[in-house]
Amino acid sequence: MKKNLITAVLMTIATTILLGVIYPLVVTGIAQLVFPKQANGELIQGKDGVILGSRLIGQPFSGPGYFHSRPSVAGAAGYDASASSGSNLGPTNAQLINRVNGDVAKLQAENPGTPVPVDLVTTSASGLDPNITPASAEFQIRRVASERKVAESEIASLVAEHSEGRQWGFMGEPRVNVLELNLALDGRYGRARQ
Repeated sequence: MKKNLITAVLMTIATTILLGVIYPLVVTGIAQLVFPKQANGELIQGKDGVILGSRLIGQPFSGPGYFHSRPSVAGAAGYDASASSGSNLGPTNAQLINRVNGDVAKLQAENPGTPVPVDLVTTSASGLDPNITPASAEFQIRRVASERKVAESEIASLVAEHSEGRQWGFMGEPRVNVLELNLALDGRYGRARQ
């Protein structure tokens, strides 16, 4: 019995050191050497070195001169990375139906007669999706162009520049990173009012 207890304790210590310390340090080291940008969260820095956000985490944009992200229910105000989650409301839940109907009505007032892309009124599972579909970006071109007093064709061209296809040609869906698109807008036309 004593021999088995000593073996169990030594095995626990050995596996804790191996799998709890050495393995994570090796994997972190390899990630920093091979994929440093990805390992550090794909942070986007401004010209002055200030971190503006991450390419991987959605942010709220509410000003009419910016492209808006998907709705978020992560945290009380949304887009809280420490409270990442979906709403867990089912498709027949009255609260969800009322919120989506309200969002659809607001967006249809912005673009009468144009179908509202589903990702502009539904949340992602994490609540932090940084991307929208190209259709959602195109839906917002009229508002952004009008607010910035720029031709719609110029904004459409910027959307096309920032549209990404499927990863490796077959994985995922075409997408537009909202933060990168809005930063490109500011870079080309100056900051808009929030």
